[in-house]
Formats: sequence, structure tokens, C-alpha cells
Amino acid sequence: MPDAVRFGFVSFSTAARGPLVVFCDDALKLGTATRKALGGAVDLVKRAAAANRFKGKLGAALDILAPEGLRADRLIVIGVGKAADLAERDLLKLGGVAAGKIGKGNRAATVVAELPAAAMTPAEAASLALGMQLRAYRFDRYKTKKKDDDDGATRTEIAVAVKDTAAARKAFAPQGHVGDGVLLARELVNEPPNVLSPVEFARRASLLRKLGVKVEVLDVKAMTKLKMGALLGVGQGSTQPSRTVIMRWNGGRRGAAPIAFVGKGVCFDTGGISIKPAGNMEEMKGDMGGAACVVGLMHALAARKARVNVVGAIGIVENMPDGNAQRPGDIVTSMSGQTIEIINTDAEGRLVLADVLWYVAKKCKPQFMVDLATLTGAIMVALGTEYAGMFSNNDQLAERLTEAGQATGERVWRMPLAPEYDKLIDSQFADMKNTGGRHGGSITAAQFLQRFVDGTPWAHLDIAGTAMGAPKTDINQSWGSGYGVRLLDRLVARHYEVGR
Repeated sequence: MPDAVRFGFVSFSTAARGPLVVFCDDALKLGTATRKALGGAVDLVKRAAAANRFKGKLGAALDILAPEGLRADRLIVIGVGKAADLAERDLLKLGGVAAGKIGKGNRAATVVAELPAAAMTPAEAASLALGMQLRAYRFDRYKTKKKDDDDGATRTEIAVAVKDTAAARKAFAPQGHVGDGVLLARELVNEPPNVLSPVEFARRASLLRKLGVKVEVLDVKAMTKLKMGALLGVGQGSTQPSRTVIMRWNGGRRGAAPIAFVGKGVCFDTGGISIKPAGNMEEMKGDMGGAACVVGLMHALAARKARVNVVGAIGIVENMPDGNAQRPGDIVTSMSGQTIEIINTDAEGRLVLADVLWYVAKKCKPQFMVDLATLTGAIMVALGTEYAGMFSNNDQLAERLTEAGQATGERVWRMPLAPEYDKLIDSQFADMKNTGGRHGGSITAAQFLQRFVDGTPWAHLDIAGTAMGAPKTDINQSWGSGYGVRLLDRLVARHYEVGR
């Protein structure tokens, strides 16, 4: 992954390098260390704020060039609004705004991690730095021409000035690993499909072995032996062979049942014989956002040595329309033994997940399973791009996911499951069909998946609107968002680690 920014924690007394970033509240109040760093430029801030009608609202920024009385060539003042009301995700936002204002091309910058009333706590400084890490990411490896505003600097060194450097480093260490997991997920989603084939995706997931993750890759022969006919049917029209990857992190008590995360990994989705319209089909390289999240999450958990046993499982295929592709009207037999009539070959993700969910439920016997998939356009009709749709057979798991979503800003909204919807996928020729018609499309897709969890506590997250192409935010300017890594890491950290 590109290393565009490197962070270091320094003491308040360290001399600033490059642009200087400080924070004020909605009364333009500055902290003690900030005022000392500004010296005679404190009055300049007030004059510039008045001239620019800067009110110190959360995320608003005042950029002063060549500030008189400072060695820094730029002074960036960022508002925190009412400091007493700041939540963790607000600190992420402030970090993102800071990184955005620093921009690329600066070889060094200094950020004073102080709120108006006091220095940021180590946890607050860590969240600020995570926001900067997430915002600084960019995917430009395939660009060969340098932009006019790029001076050739390949990395910006950001010094985060704090009261206690050792405590800040300790607090940021696990946060930084989570950030790395998010960036890994973004990287996978952003890669072009001619590079990230199922085989290459499996190879990259296998790199987690370096962190102590046990990785098993199932090839077509192994999946055929397991009778994973639903997954294999999706990929049979592609020259790229399908893969399933099972990742295990054993950081909890020996013998304790794991928790499990399952991801849909369609490296490119043409729709198959039920081919998609040409417009925007290039975006279907991101139809593996669920699998990308699971790989990023496993990286985060292993790197920060999470005290829990976890299984991450991804089904990786390419859905293409050649002469060997499955047809509407075909009937396939899943690993569970249940038969599925194919109504629409573009409803392929649920077929992939069906076999992987069954494999995990039967082979790993987890406490619960959460699957993530860019599954339906219908969820975007319902929720837009602000929330992922959540479906669950377990109220406690759903409540914990909702709580984690509110804390991280990766929000979920619970959608219904009911027998009335389940009837819509009954088939006259097989045990079920893979679509239930136009109405309630995201719900019938979830009802389909529920038939393969074997009674295991389970939640399905439909991330079609949040994993790729979602609106840019203060902490993400990338097409691939890495959605779900922070959400699920929070779920694990708060409820499932040993000693929590």
C-alpha cells in the first residue's frame, strides 16, 4: 500500500515544521500550548477570523498564508465547535480536515493536538491521527504523469504535538493497525479487475500469514469435492478460476468457539448471461467490497493482537457470459444439499455466500456470523449511501452492530425479515429460486441467505451503497471506502475479546 503519510508524536515544546495546524472552539478560544506555539500570532488569528467570518464551527478551517510572527509558512486553524460535545467520530473528522488542508506536496507538517480547555487525551490524539491516516490515502499507482501541484514529495511527515508522547504512541498503535486494515480494503476495491483476479485476490489474502493468520485456499477441485455447486456455478463462465479463502486468527482462549465474518468477492460482475447495461459497468470491479472488508478486518485484528478467535471467509469469483456460463433456468445444488433455480444470473452474490456461509456454519461452528456483500441495488433505493442495510436473526447481535455503527460513523439500519418475504423465493422446480421479484429485493436476498446459516446467530450487511462510489467524506476521498473494517473491529473490541 502507498505510504503517503508518516506520523510521529512529539512534545508540545518541539519546534513546528511545515504548515502548523491548531484547533479552536466556537468562541475562538485557543489552548495554552497552542497560544505558546503561536506566540505573537494569536491576535492575527482573531483578525483573520473576523475578516473571513470564521466562527470555529466543527470542521470549519481558516487558512492563513505566510503568518506574521511565525516561522511556519501556513497557519491552519480548525474549529471544533463546542469542545465538550466532541465524540470519537468528530475527532476522526478533525483529523481528516487537518490532513486535507495540509494536502500532498508538503514534506512536513505539525498538528497541535490540544482542545481549547486542555491537551487532547492519548485516546483523543490517537483518533485525530487515525482521521489523518484515513484521509491521506490515495490510489494513484497507475498514473504516470505528475500533477502541477505535486512537487515530487512522496511522503508527508506529520508531527502530532501532544502532552504525553509515550501514552499517545501506545494509544495510537492499535488504531493505526485498524487504519491499515481500512486502507488494505480500499486498495483491494480500487484495483482494476485485470489485476485483481480471484487467484490474485487469494494470493493477497494469503499474505496475512505474515501476521500469524492461518490461511487455507480452496481451489476449484477442493470446492467441487465439497459440493459447493452454488458458488462454482457463478464462476463457470470465466477463464479465471474461483477460490474460497478461509482465514483463522486464534488470539483467544484455546478451544473457544470463534466468531466469523464472511465476504462476497465477485472480482468483476458482468451479470453473466443476464448481462448488465454497459453504462457504469466498470464499477463492478468493486463487487468484492465485502470480501475486501473481511481481509482488511483480519489484518487489523491480527496486527493489533486481538484477544479473540476469529474466522474470516471469502468466496472469490468472476461472473462472465461465455458459452460455459450458467443460464437462467439452470438448477444448481448448493453445499447444503438445497437446490436453487437460477432466475437471473446477475443475482450471483447470494449464490457465492450461500456455500461459504454453510461451510463456516458447519465446519467452524462459530458463536455468530456476519456477512458483508455489495448485494443489491434495492438497498440503495431504500437507504441511499449513508447507511448499510442490516438483516439479522439475533436481536443482541443487531443491537451491538447498531451501537458500533453509531460510534464509528459506519452506520447500519435494521431491515425486516419475515415468512411472508420468504415465500417469494419459493420455486416450483427447486427448493428455492435466486430472486424474488422486483419488490423488496434486498429483503428477499437476505431471506435467501438465511436459508444457509443453519440456525447460527447471523447478521447480513448489504453494503452496496457504502463500499464503493459513496460520497467523499472528511476521512475518505477514495472510490473504495473500506467500509466495515472499523465497524466490525469496534464490535469485536467492545464485546468479544477475552478480558473485555
